[in-house]
Amino acid sequence: MKAVDLHTHSNKSDGSYSPSELVDYAIQKGLNAVALTDHDTTDGLAEASAHAAALSQSGQPSIEVIPGIEFSTKHEDKDVHIVGLYIAYDSPDFDAKLQEFVDSRTSRNIKMCNNLRGAGIDITYEKLQERNPDAVITRAHYAAYLFEEGYVKSRQDAFAQYLGDHTKYFVPREKVTPAQAVSLILQAGGIPILAHPPLYHMGKDRLDNLVSSLKDVGLMGIEVLYSTYTNQDERDMLRLASKYDLLLSGGSDFHGANKPKLDLGVGYGRLFVPEEFLDKIKAARIPKSNLQ
Repeated sequence: MKAVDLHTHSNKSDGSYSPSELVDYAIQKGLNAVALTDHDTTDGLAEASAHAAALSQSGQPSIEVIPGIEFSTKHEDKDVHIVGLYIAYDSPDFDAKLQEFVDSRTSRNIKMCNNLRGAGIDITYEKLQERNPDAVITRAHYAAYLFEEGYVKSRQDAFAQYLGDHTKYFVPREKVTPAQAVSLILQAGGIPILAHPPLYHMGKDRLDNLVSSLKDVGLMGIEVLYSTYTNQDERDMLRLASKYDLLLSGGSDFHGANKPKLDLGVGYGRLFVPEEFLDKIKAARIPKSNLQ
């Protein structure tokens, strides 16, 4: 059975590969399918899908490109990410909601740039946009800028000194709740999946409560395989999936050069997401004729 990767990023958010390059690399890696799940944007999906279709039509090796997204949400004091797979990303209602997210990010980015200029750093939101055209600007882009301009010795130092949640320069962004993200994905005909739960460090009871509450509003899956999971993490996620009758999903969270040593399809070397996961996700999709 071949592998799939159901959690990846392109340079339309904070990855380094273009959507087309991501498709080419997934083919090179021998994957049967790849989901492009950029942060709060669908801007790369048309390019990735068109590139895969062009390859297929020309008789070259191709791959299934799954249209997806990764919503950044807030639950109590934790950042929680919800992945949506097989979303109808060309829906006007969906586009309108995404624009609200973009506007929220823009306001936050302008404030953060103002804070950093107060620390003597020559940075503006316009400069970040010029360096990262068409990308959703995230803290990874700030870190790259600070490193390349010589303000810090590494991207990690950038977060420690300027970009981390507890630094005086950080500006939190208004976020939707996980339940709202689940609802939006469902409205777009997608499969909502809770991404990498062990990364939230909630504790078992609190995580169980979150999964239970999201299941009540339509959560359909959970990432049981992920690049940084331990064996115990995988067992814990499988137990949650079984308890709440959730689809199994998994992915590398590939970002190209922005996450060094983390590779597409295999993570840090031991990841393997079986095609069987995707088969069951496909079977659970809502027929387009049933969408409102």
